[in-house]
Amino acid sequence: MLSTRPGSGASAPRSPQIPHMPGRQGYAVVSCHVERPLDDEVWGRYRRLLERRPAGFPITSLMRPPGEGEDAEVFLERATRAARLGPLGHHTHWTSATHARPTGGDPAATVRREGDWLRAQGLEARFFCGGGWYTDPQVMAAVADLGYADCSATAWRPRTLDAGAARASLAQPAWLRLEDGRRVLELPTTHSLGAAARSLWRPLPPVVHMHFHDYELLDPRRSAALRATLVILAARRTPVGLDALASDAEVGWDEVFAG
Repeated sequence: MLSTRPGSGASAPRSPQIPHMPGRQGYAVVSCHVERPLDDEVWGRYRRLLERRPAGFPITSLMRPPGEGEDAEVFLERATRAARLGPLGHHTHWTSATHARPTGGDPAATVRREGDWLRAQGLEARFFCGGGWYTDPQVMAAVADLGYADCSATAWRPRTLDAGAARASLAQPAWLRLEDGRRVLELPTTHSLGAAARSLWRPLPPVVHMHFHDYELLDPRRSAALRATLVILAARRTPVGLDALASDAEVGWDEVFAG
């Protein structure tokens, strides 16, 4: 049964149209917030991880487009490579490379500008995740305009967020019905790497969407934890790509948005 916030009345999600593997109950997907695509050491480790498909997981690369002064040519080369190795998505840092959430300006306009730029370069991103889990009605309208599925909702409240910070809360995939009547497929992030590792021996939701950051691969302990977590997760849930997920459930925007 699809689990959403109380009172949503959502129905069960439709399983991906792929063969289910015996002994596994549900599916798992993995995405990476690629926030340092121009860091040679980080990129080298991440590229090798993509190529290995650890435990059979095709990792979705949610890539931060280059900001002012960053090398767009190198970014495009690496994003093109990532798109060949797995699903590609768009990850926005509104303030700076190291400050994800917006501190001014027009967040939705930034999403549109970056999305249009990615497409003009021949990159077909299919997913979006707001930096710092930020979203708002205008950002979500931009996501709909770009034809993205969204991953900005989380199944938990991130501890880093201030009280009242704008975010979306959802536990399992569903179509979000926006205020203008359009719909966006929401594929909420259910676990960070640490949360997934702590949950491996506990009950898991039907669809697990685990995320990590590319720079975590610089830490040998985090890198080892990622590999071990994916092996055990693959024993409990069928590994699939983010592009394999779907849902028949629908929830209203006001049921998931807080802010």
